[in-house]
Formats: sequence, C-alpha cells, structure tokens
Amino acid sequence: MAFDPCPFPSFRLQGKGLAMLHVTRGVWGSRVRVWPLLPTLPGPPRALSSLATKMGEYRKMWNPTEPRDWAQQYRERFIPFSKEQLLRLLIQEFHSSPAEKAALEDFAAHVDFCTLFHYHHTLARLQALYDPINPDRETLDQPSLTDPQRLSNEQEVLQALEPLLAQANFSPLSEDTLAYALVVHHPQDEVQVTINLDQYIYMQFWALGQRVGQMPRKSSVGSKRGFFSRSPPTERRYFKRVVLAARTKRGHLVLKSFKDTPLEGLEQLLPELKVRTSAMQRALLNLTLFVSGMALFVNVGMVVLTDLKMTTSLLLLLFAIFMGLRASKMFGQRRSMQALELAHMLYYRSTSNNSELLSALALRAQDEHAKEALLAHSFLARLPRGAHGPSKETSQWLQSEVENWLLAQSGCAVAFNGTRALAHLQALTPSIGMFPPPGLPKLDPLPTVISEAPQPAPSSEKPGGKPPPSLA
Repeated sequence: MAFDPCPFPSFRLQGKGLAMLHVTRGVWGSRVRVWPLLPTLPGPPRALSSLATKMGEYRKMWNPTEPRDWAQQYRERFIPFSKEQLLRLLIQEFHSSPAEKAALEDFAAHVDFCTLFHYHHTLARLQALYDPINPDRETLDQPSLTDPQRLSNEQEVLQALEPLLAQANFSPLSEDTLAYALVVHHPQDEVQVTINLDQYIYMQFWALGQRVGQMPRKSSVGSKRGFFSRSPPTERRYFKRVVLAARTKRGHLVLKSFKDTPLEGLEQLLPELKVRTSAMQRALLNLTLFVSGMALFVNVGMVVLTDLKMTTSLLLLLFAIFMGLRASKMFGQRRSMQALELAHMLYYRSTSNNSELLSALALRAQDEHAKEALLAHSFLARLPRGAHGPSKETSQWLQSEVENWLLAQSGCAVAFNGTRALAHLQALTPSIGMFPPPGLPKLDPLPTVISEAPQPAPSSEKPGGKPPPSLA
C-alpha cells in the first residue's frame, strides 16, 4: 500500500488520528466481565463462593494434570514475535523488493505515530483513575478514602483496564483454571503455600505466552533439588507473562505482573499467603525425629534412668519436652528456608507492579496493535484486485491465513483476531500521510553530560624546582 504524498496538517492526527482508533469500539468500548461492587465487607462474595465450590470438585479428583477442557478455556492470542522481528519476516516473505521494503517501513512508522497519541491518552486516563488509590504515590497524600469509596475506585480502574489487557492479547484465566491452580501442587515444587479465601474480596489472573517445557532456572521453586538427591527438571506448563489483580479485606488493590509462571504456581503470586510443609516432607521430618529420638533415648536416657535414679515418668516428660522443642526448631527452620526460596523466586519473577504496570500494559497494547496492523496490511496486499468480498468473509480469510502463517513461522497456535485487525487497518487508511507530518514541533536534544576527569592530587614539587629532600 503506497502512501498519499499529500502531507496532512500539523495535529490533524489529534482530531482524526485519535478518532480513527476509536473505530474499534468493539474492543475498547465493550463492557466486559467485572466484579460487582461489594456493599459490605463481611462474608465471602458470590464469586469466591463459587470458586470454593470448584476447588472442592478438584479435591475429589484423582491426580488431575490440567484444568477441565483446557484447550477450550485458554486460547493463545499473543503474537510471539517482537515488532522488529515481525517486520523482518514480512519483508523477507512479502516485501522483498527495495520499493516494497521502504513502503512497509514507512507504513510501520506511520502506525507507530498514529497509535502513540491514543495509547498516551489511554494511559493518562488510567493513571488519573488509579492515582487516588495508588499505594506507591510519591506526591502529597490525599485525604483518606472510606472503604466503599476505595472499592468503587478499584472497580473503575479494573473496568478501564480490561480492554487494555484485551488489546495487549492477554487471555483471562477462568474461575475453573484458578480453582485447579489453588488445589493442585506440582510434585517438583517443594515450596507450597496456602491461602484463606475468606480474606479475599476478589482475585483475577490474565496470562499470555503459554509454553510447555522446562522452567527457567531462576524462576523455578524447589526444582533444583529433591529431599535426598537432585531431581531432574521436568516439562511444565507455564506462561511467559501473568497479570494479577487481587484485593484482601484488610488491604488494597494489588496489581502485579510476573514472568515464567507455572500454571500450578499461580497461588504463590497472591498476597496474604502462608508457606506450608507438604505431607511428604512432614513425614520425612517426623521419621528423622523419631529415629534420632529413639537413638538418644536408648543411649542417654537409660543411663540417666539407672545412674541418677530418676523416675520413668519424669524422664519421659523431660524427653517429650526436648523432642517437642527439637521438632519445633526443625519445622521452623524448614519453613524459613522455604519462605526464603519463595522470596528469591518472586524477586526474579516479578516484572512490574501497581502504576508501573499500567505503563507497561499500555506499551504492550500499542505494540500488539501495531503488529496486528502490519499483518493485516501485508496479507491483504496478497488479495487480487476485485477479490475483496464482505468484511466478514475478508476477516475470516485474514484470520485463517495469519494463523497458518504464524504456526509455520513460530510453531505456536495463535488465535488471531481478524475483525479487530481489519478495524485497525481501516481506521488508519483515511489519515495516511507523510511521517513525520510537517509542522510537528521538535524538542531540543537532551544535553550530553560530560563528567569531569578527576583532578590529580596536588604535588609538593614546585614547577621547575627539585623534589623535596628525602628524610632518609
């Protein structure tokens, strides 16, 4: 597609370019599922009550390996290439001539320029909504909000965040998936946690980039070693990015993003959790205590009983107190090690939180928007003239072609939204022009700060003179 050589006026994009992206009202203006505002805090909300019911169903199952109907519950929508990688692949396959390559690069720059204003406006609106409830606000504190007011503000933020997550190609994890993750523990995870659902008002996860393979080393918990020997790494189902929104009754809205998170490890990301020792580890620790205690009782207790003339009841009482203290110390040390390992894992796995997460999501949504427009632009150029049918048929053809191409290029089955990509492309068409537009104000480049070289220490030798005499 060639650009119109006629330049558009300065800030024409502000009126037309901003409006163009609002054509995709099916994405940005749609009302999606949000949590109902809770009038009162006491008692579990309806959503978490149904979650507890589904957790009970999974507890009755024998060794489930994935959520029920997982292939239907989760559809990968993330395009597994960066914008630069996608641009190179499209140039190699569809735009090999120098003129076509230059036209595609100009189109990509135009898409970046057009989407910049829209997502900057979206981010500013989100930050304005989130600022009153931002726990990390560095400005002067505002008057404290009541809990109903804070809950209302949180619902507004989550409602505004949903379409941004959808455009960033995050897939919401269903309640059934969350129930599976809270119940099932992978045998390779030595660190296990438990949560109390009564402490939460709501929780929701979004994920992208599903992978099945070995977990990255620094993102795994307890998989480096077994209790007695090293256990080999196994393939696991995990996500490249996970976004969490959760709220406890005594806390505030928590927005966090993590990388390389296994499906069975989602509960490790929640606030208000407790580290627990698994049944196998408790059995091994109790066996160790029993064997060492019996050896100590036989070798020391019998000597004390005969030499010191101590009654059997008193000796058993002292021995029970000693073994109780030893057991408490061993279990406490074990929990401390697991808590430290969990903290170490979360340190490497965390990517952003709270207000910084909003900025990261806006950038990711803008990037996915540009990739969808590039794919639609390149594939529609392959259609012969006059072959364009109704928009529904065109979007279905585009979806099928792009999904097959992405599968061949990456090996990942991606659900491409052809209707949304067509809307993005059609919204860009009326405002095609030169990039950058003439008359766009340019800022002065940032001055380069040159650090001064350290001055040498003053010498006692005078210019043209001799060095001071030695004291030797």
